[in-house]
Amino acid sequence: MNTSSASAPSFSLRPLLFAYMCGTMAMMAFVAVIGPLSRHLGLLPWQAGLAVTAGGLLWMVAAPIWGRLSDQHGRRRILVTGFAGFFISYLGMGIGLIAAMHVPMASWLVFAGLVATRGAVGGFYAAAPTASQALIADNLPPERRVNALASLGMANGVGLVLGPALAGQLAWFGLEAPLYLTTLLPLLGLVALWKYLPDAPPPAGGRRGGRSLLTDPRLRRPMLTAFTALFTVSASQIAVGFFVIDQLGMSPEAGARTAGNALGMVGIALILSQLVVRRLTLRPIPMIRIGMGVAGLGFVSVMLVTQSWMLMASYFVAASGMGFVFPAFSALAANSVQPNEQGAAAGAVGAAQGLGTVLGPLAGAMLLQLTPGLPYAVSGVLLAMVAIWVGLGHPTDNGQRPDRAPGPDSASN
Repeated sequence: MNTSSASAPSFSLRPLLFAYMCGTMAMMAFVAVIGPLSRHLGLLPWQAGLAVTAGGLLWMVAAPIWGRLSDQHGRRRILVTGFAGFFISYLGMGIGLIAAMHVPMASWLVFAGLVATRGAVGGFYAAAPTASQALIADNLPPERRVNALASLGMANGVGLVLGPALAGQLAWFGLEAPLYLTTLLPLLGLVALWKYLPDAPPPAGGRRGGRSLLTDPRLRRPMLTAFTALFTVSASQIAVGFFVIDQLGMSPEAGARTAGNALGMVGIALILSQLVVRRLTLRPIPMIRIGMGVAGLGFVSVMLVTQSWMLMASYFVAASGMGFVFPAFSALAANSVQPNEQGAAAGAVGAAQGLGTVLGPLAGAMLLQLTPGLPYAVSGVLLAMVAIWVGLGHPTDNGQRPDRAPGPDSASN
């Protein structure tokens, strides 16, 4: 039996779940108010979009670095450091935006400050999922990792729902209120990790390791899966606001409400689907194929939408499939490498996710110019192709065929 299995009974997900939820709430609360803030400060839509993209770019660059550092210095140290930087960056972003609302500033200065601070927010927060996934792999055997990662996904789903809702309610008190109060969320996550997450030494061999796994053939399947999932999700997020106006003929105000409702269904579907995942015993690759198939059907069905409730249903189906995909590709990556490589593997997958969040909105915006339904059709085709490819050649995870339960020695591999 390995040390990870031996320490599993004392391992608690609660600090990670709480910090994860707080972080996602803060990120999504900002996304919910960036449009009105941009209008108030005189920023153009492309400037707001570039600020959000900067966070994705820095996430993509930083995730592999955080992962390798966690292999060398331990998961807790990296999680606490990342959340501390996340809090300071988010605080700086809020202070800068509030100052710009009261002190006349050149628009280029406001824009530059927003890009810099939002980029720092993404770069520091990249430590959270990277080190969290590696910590789960350190403490749980392969057959229990999917369930634990699904719990992280549920916390993420709760944040997706509560973050925009909190920002919307606080906005009744003015645009400053969401900036003041959501800054407390990263601080709460930091306190939870600092106080309740126990320290542990780096994994054996971690200090001697630290190499990048971005091109490692063992991670081709989880990285391509992660990229495709985030690419299609990001494309659908950028497309929905335009789709309801161009395809359903709604006004911008009504379209914004409908788009918000559809995105709210995403969070609910993620929570419910990952509750189901926790009760299943499927291996990662079958989960990826099932999830991508369901998500693809959801996206393609948007092309048939003629009413707002149909759009919400389509997004619910697509997100339900993604609820299977997200924990599965993380578990597949963890099961494909050695204990001292878990951080580097999580970082490589995080970089693939970051690339998807950068390219997805750009591709979605370009496809929208051709026809409103095209981003959804392309997303469905991509998901189907990757689902088929992942299952080709009898791929393995942790030395097992994906359609077999782990043998008696699998937990000690």
